[in-house]
Amino acid sequence: MRLAGPQDLAAIVGLTTEAYAPYTARLGAPPMPVTEDYAPRIERGEIWLLEEDTGLAGLIVLERHADHVMIFSVAVAPAFQGKRLGIALLDFADEQARLWDLPEVRLYTNSRMERNIALYTTYGFLETGRRPHPYRPGWVVVDMAKPVDKAA
Repeated sequence: MRLAGPQDLAAIVGLTTEAYAPYTARLGAPPMPVTEDYAPRIERGEIWLLEEDTGLAGLIVLERHADHVMIFSVAVAPAFQGKRLGIALLDFADEQARLWDLPEVRLYTNSRMERNIALYTTYGFLETGRRPHPYRPGWVVVDMAKPVDKAA
């Protein structure tokens, strides 16, 4: 894992677009990570890249808050899906929370992304609520949170 730099912007946008393509088709519009401007997030040091021998395999976008780490996006390139890299990225979020001495990791996702919700639940996240999406009328956001084990 390494922090993204400005030279990685095109690769981040490409990987995110590819990884979320099935949801773009299913939702009828791209999820928020697909339309995000990642340049400011790179400048703030919020994007970590997971590289394999053949290139960029995945990424995670983490926001550091006073009392938690917020996962904005987890994306795995289609060629690398099914290899537990999403779990590795979630493990990394936990590691960062411990490093930053924060007790909780949070995320939110679209209620129609059932596969992601199931993965997050299996990983230990609990649903903390549902709310209308602030920018996409008709969409519902599922908020989830997971305490970080300090001993790991």
